[in-house]
Amino acid sequence: MPQDDSCWRVCSRGFYSCHWKEPSDNKRKHACCWFSVVTLASLLSLCWMYICLVTFNDRDDVNWQGFTKLKRWVNWFMVVIIISAVLTSYCVLLLLFALFQVALREPLDLHWLHKIFLVLGVIFITLGVTGFSLQWRQEWPTLPLSLLATGPFLQFGAAGALILLSPFIFRGIHMAPGKRSKFLITAVFLVVSVAIFLCPLFIWSPCLIELHLPEKPKLIGHRGAPMLAPENTMMSFNRSIACGVTAFETDVQLSKDRIPFLMHDHNPGFLLRTTNVKEKFPDKDFSHGTNLTWEELQSLNAGEWFLKTDPFHSVFELSQEETETARNQTIPSLLQLLNLAKLHNISLIFDLYSPDKDNDTEDTVDTILRSGIDPSQVLWLPPVKREYVRKTAPGFIQVYNDSEMLKEKGGNYLNVKYSKLSMEDISNNRKAGVRVNMWVVNERWLFSLLWCAGVSSVTTNSCHLLKDMDRPDWFMSLETYKIIWITVDIASIVIMIGLYIFQWKTHCSCQRKGTKKQRNNTSARNEKELSCFLPTSSPDCSRRSVLPKTDVRLCLNCTNGLDLD
Repeated sequence: MPQDDSCWRVCSRGFYSCHWKEPSDNKRKHACCWFSVVTLASLLSLCWMYICLVTFNDRDDVNWQGFTKLKRWVNWFMVVIIISAVLTSYCVLLLLFALFQVALREPLDLHWLHKIFLVLGVIFITLGVTGFSLQWRQEWPTLPLSLLATGPFLQFGAAGALILLSPFIFRGIHMAPGKRSKFLITAVFLVVSVAIFLCPLFIWSPCLIELHLPEKPKLIGHRGAPMLAPENTMMSFNRSIACGVTAFETDVQLSKDRIPFLMHDHNPGFLLRTTNVKEKFPDKDFSHGTNLTWEELQSLNAGEWFLKTDPFHSVFELSQEETETARNQTIPSLLQLLNLAKLHNISLIFDLYSPDKDNDTEDTVDTILRSGIDPSQVLWLPPVKREYVRKTAPGFIQVYNDSEMLKEKGGNYLNVKYSKLSMEDISNNRKAGVRVNMWVVNERWLFSLLWCAGVSSVTTNSCHLLKDMDRPDWFMSLETYKIIWITVDIASIVIMIGLYIFQWKTHCSCQRKGTKKQRNNTSARNEKELSCFLPTSSPDCSRRSVLPKTDVRLCLNCTNGLDLD
């Protein structure tokens, strides 16, 4: 191995170009274009990974949509996350090695296999964004919402990345072939730098709090505690009680014999995902709840699926006793849940899923009133026959999922998806005395953001994780943030100026050494050429090595006038 082939040089060259022993002699065309492709693929993969991580809060929705189409439960979102993480790591690592190639003045000879992987990666990201837009477009508002939580830290990270990249950029400026190229690189670098340093002027977050922190939002168990037990089972609701939930959220349907029971899925084949109905009644139609009697529904197993599919990768946390309890769960009735809520003084909120909502509303209200639960513990959400419910059960708390309807009816309880209201709307509702509940909030960053915004409660799958939070992940005063922002910007500018001066001095030193070496080489070459003009031990020019005609003529001329005796 040559002396200057250090480990970094060999690894960089080997990974990027697959030339491990010595640099390639081939001058690849479009090397700069492929470097641009590597840079673009890295940025795209980082953006796509950010999208996946932000929307991880709603991963269960993606898996559920996959189930409705394929009739097979697979954690599709986790598959996408794993592929995206591998792709992002690969692209970023390839970009780092490309920058090392530039720093070490190695040729940017990208191997053809990398080119194939990069193209496949860009295709994967394109398909992901397309599928996201077509099948899950309601999640796009989550991205600007997430920037309210991550914006300050993304700016700090961008400033750090700018510092790390600046030596390579300064080297590119010094080595650029012409003034136009130098000006272009410098202009782009300055524009990007100014944008990064000044973007906090446009960053705002409810967690930049001037006054006191709002009260921690109450927790509502979404179908109980579905990460700890099979959803919509008595075990799930009992586990949520230990999380300190203030309300149970569930979904109600009616059986053939008019018994309200708990089940979320309500499309044809609604029992396939969470029960063993296919094995129990292989020839029976179960397109909706009224196809089966309550006795038939109770005979189904509603817990085995949870252990087999492990939808939240949480089964390993269950003890042996809890695993056996989960395995033997059945479909509960609404009355069972009402009795549990009454026993622990916990409220109840639910959706009503059925083909005959008018009659089902009456039967459901009748069941609630017969249970003896305090009417103020019932948060009535179904919009069908709301006036009938007001008259029959005036003690129920009317909950609305639309701000305009709430204002029209004079309500004071709003239940919406977390991305449907702006931070300003949340603040205005809070000032107006309206309680705002948002669903479904599972991740700490989102819970922290809504906490800072002042929501009253959140519906969650992860009550066991959120209950232990005694403060948001981050919050600070606006003045503190300004001080940090200005300090980071000044430090970044000073560091980059220092790096530029160092690069400039190194470049000038290399130029001087190169010029001196060129002069030495020229002097040595001149001395070698002049040696043919001077006599040697034998003045006979014919004894010399073969010289060009011009040199021979000069050699003969140089002997004129010399005393050869």
